[in-house]
Amino acid sequence: MTSKSFHILLCCTGSVACLKIPLLIPALKEKFAGCGIKVVLTENSEHFLNLEELSKEATIIKDKEEWNVWKKPGDRVLHIDLCNWADLVLFAPLDANTLAKLANGLCDNLVSCIARAWDFNARPVVFCPSMNTQMWLHPVTAPQVETLKKWGCKFVSPVVKVLACGAEGIGAMAEIEEIVEAVSQNAPK
Repeated sequence: MTSKSFHILLCCTGSVACLKIPLLIPALKEKFAGCGIKVVLTENSEHFLNLEELSKEATIIKDKEEWNVWKKPGDRVLHIDLCNWADLVLFAPLDANTLAKLANGLCDNLVSCIARAWDFNARPVVFCPSMNTQMWLHPVTAPQVETLKKWGCKFVSPVVKVLACGAEGIGAMAEIEEIVEAVSQNAPK
């Protein structure tokens, strides 16, 4: 890693796995002393988080802030600013809806605009899917994951456990240690 501070853009989408974000941020800070972390939230992810507590750990950016920055031509564009700031983008958790958006190039919120503006050839992307087992096993999911992998994104596989719905199966976001290790392996040198 270079001497400059390592900047991680953590994009959180609408999955109950957002409950792990308060554990993920300190783990990243411990692994990468002095790193900068900005957390970008979709509107649906906010449902699972205590934003007051989370804001003590990292800079929080909500979806609606995209439109608070830009008022007229020549003004800053938030998703471009965030892409320029970050050394690595981490999509954790990445819900089924946003996975579909990213794989198909849709960009209708701040998180998906970041993905669309990201330079996949120059800087790393780590994505950590999290969804119900039936959603994970749906025939459209595997091709979407493969699309992101073809772009050079690092895939952190979901795990088998008892999910929020009470059923046991694959789809839960990977453990914190595995995510931190994936970021470490893909961090710029």
